[in-house]
Amino acid sequence: MVVVCPRILPGCRLSQITRLLSTKAASVNGTKVEVLGREYTGDHMTNVTPHLLSHIGRDLHLQPHHPLRHVAQRVTQHMYRQYLSPRGNPLFSVHSQLHPVVTTHQNFDSLLIPKDHVSRKKSDNFYINETHLLRAHTSAHQSELISMGFDNFLVIGDVYRRDDIDASHYPVFHQLEGVRLCTLKELYGTHQNMDAYHLFENGERTEDHQGVHSAEAARRMEAELKGCLLGLATSLFGQDTEVRWVDAYFPFTHPSWELEVQINGEWVELLGCGIMEQEILANAGVQDKIGWAFGLGLERWAMKLYGIPDIRLFWSTDSGFLSQFRFDDPATPVTYKAVSKYNPCINDISFWLPKDQQYESADFYDLVRSVGGSLVEQVNLVDSFTHPKKQLTSHCYRIVYRHMERVLTQEEVNDVHRKIEQEAASSLQVSIR
Repeated sequence: MVVVCPRILPGCRLSQITRLLSTKAASVNGTKVEVLGREYTGDHMTNVTPHLLSHIGRDLHLQPHHPLRHVAQRVTQHMYRQYLSPRGNPLFSVHSQLHPVVTTHQNFDSLLIPKDHVSRKKSDNFYINETHLLRAHTSAHQSELISMGFDNFLVIGDVYRRDDIDASHYPVFHQLEGVRLCTLKELYGTHQNMDAYHLFENGERTEDHQGVHSAEAARRMEAELKGCLLGLATSLFGQDTEVRWVDAYFPFTHPSWELEVQINGEWVELLGCGIMEQEILANAGVQDKIGWAFGLGLERWAMKLYGIPDIRLFWSTDSGFLSQFRFDDPATPVTYKAVSKYNPCINDISFWLPKDQQYESADFYDLVRSVGGSLVEQVNLVDSFTHPKKQLTSHCYRIVYRHMERVLTQEEVNDVHRKIEQEAASSLQVSIR
């Protein structure tokens, strides 16, 4: 499915681009939500905002010379080199323009995520309505592509989660998902007595084995997966990079691992992976193959690879940032050099929470991001207490404002801060202190 991206005109300011995208790509109009030409009816679950929707269609991972595109290209090239068809062509297909709105079945049920799992909460996701949301991970497309007959594929795209506001978190980021399915012949090769080789068995599920896979098949898949990803990590971060595997849990793979690398003396998680739950393949109509999958965040890799300190920079249209990545070979070594670092302005906001209504900090974070936009660098809950007599709870949030391209005046910040207070009182029914 091809998504048409609105063209960014030379010389457009960020505010102009945002207005262009909100009208061209996505919009909220009463009970209707439009995203890339598709219209949805909102309901009690709708919590997307115009500010969030203005990011749809930017497709940073497709923009020439963008750092996220460079990282995606390097991962893709590694997979192309690693896996070739008998004719010498790349085995993996790439799907980088899939529609960002998915069903709750795609995002959760198809991945065996339980109905009561915390990741389904409205406070963690951006819902279009009760049955549709902006994908929280590229894994949402796994089952769909497998059922279409794809055995080896990469999915690259923007994903959306309600999260903290700081230098390493943003409500929109980009993921790359890899899936590989193997037949008996692909896993073992061709032998005279193929009856001695099996993909499946009727065993018991343990901490490190699904039970439905033969021990040898699971061992071979694990070795291939880890070998592929170790090669990927060292190809990007250097052959001498220290790496380690950490056991993990994901509802859609078992066993599962996270790959960590040591960067500047610190262990950093780079990706999650594992042997795909066989039930996912069976539900997608595949009975005779075994699979593995991995997923990684492009921003995380780019920040570590290039030394980019603030996730907001990826959305910058400033030539001082983008020009540093204007090269054609994605393997070109470069370390980001700050154009300038302007002083922050820090304002606190305190309010009483509504007594008889549900309140989520994520709602306030969305509101701050919608009103303050890219001026907001960080939001922290710095104090919370409950009045013993009034039985009211008070929250105090510290908001750090910093412009990426110029000095902010305190007057400008105060104006934005007042708008946040007004909007919080009106939309969240809080009482400003």
